[in-house]
Amino acid sequence: MNPSHSIEFFNRYTGRIEPESVYGLGFVRWTYDTMPGRLSLHALAKRALFSRWYGWRMDRPASRAKVLPFIRDFGLDPAEFSAPPESFRTFNEFFYRKLKPAARPIAPDPAAVFPADGRHLGFQDLSRTDGIFVKGAVFKLEELLQSTELAARYRTGALVISRLCPVDYHRFHFPVAGVPDAARILPGPLFSVNPIALRQNIHIFSQNKRALSTVDSPAFGRVLLLEVGATCVGSMEYTYAPGRPVAKGAEKGFFKFGGSSTITIFEPGRIRLADDLVAHSREHRELYARMGDALGTPPR
Repeated sequence: MNPSHSIEFFNRYTGRIEPESVYGLGFVRWTYDTMPGRLSLHALAKRALFSRWYGWRMDRPASRAKVLPFIRDFGLDPAEFSAPPESFRTFNEFFYRKLKPAARPIAPDPAAVFPADGRHLGFQDLSRTDGIFVKGAVFKLEELLQSTELAARYRTGALVISRLCPVDYHRFHFPVAGVPDAARILPGPLFSVNPIALRQNIHIFSQNKRALSTVDSPAFGRVLLLEVGATCVGSMEYTYAPGRPVAKGAEKGFFKFGGSSTITIFEPGRIRLADDLVAHSREHRELYARMGDALGTPPR
């Protein structure tokens, strides 16, 4: 196997480094390792039309037949679901399913929490990191935020990338309590955010269609929140009310079918990221943790 396809992460719950099973690995290899695949990527997969077509397929009644095999093949626990698997009318309904509150307990104060299930990277001072997934491969904050003013304000702040796989719970939540504003769409293409793609082009995060919002938190200052679209995830749906206070862990919205990411950025000096998150990120290795688990605490 190509070394770029040997993807490992640290599982906070087992305490072990584990290999990641990349959903649709055969197609991903063809797309990124062959000339026809790369041409197809630029001609079709990144286009919104492709994602809309695939989303339409996942909203068709016939897609319901994929639900039970998916649960079986990827070892999901239906006991966590707020509705039984047989109740989902389409695959998309299953994909953005709700969970029972007890399935994702929220870490008590003073901790900030991960906004989504997934594999996470965290950097205490973004200006001092020498790479995100691969040493030397970084993206510019100005490009990500499309604002030189915001980039200057958060340049030495802490950044957390939460990457969701297709097998993950796909609702995203507020990492801190506070008052959020409305999400603002930053247009762009829809490249895949699977780890193979990201190791070849970290700029995907600052190129893809994404939404930017803030939440003013008494404990953590003004926190930037981004949701990043991807191939087959052209749509981020929001379920919160801008301007109304939210609790830590409150639902913000959901992604439709596909893997995607959220990015959380804190002002300088407002958070101390969890030790295991920082340690593994320093090795360019993601940490697996679920929504509601502790991401960091206010500085001592």
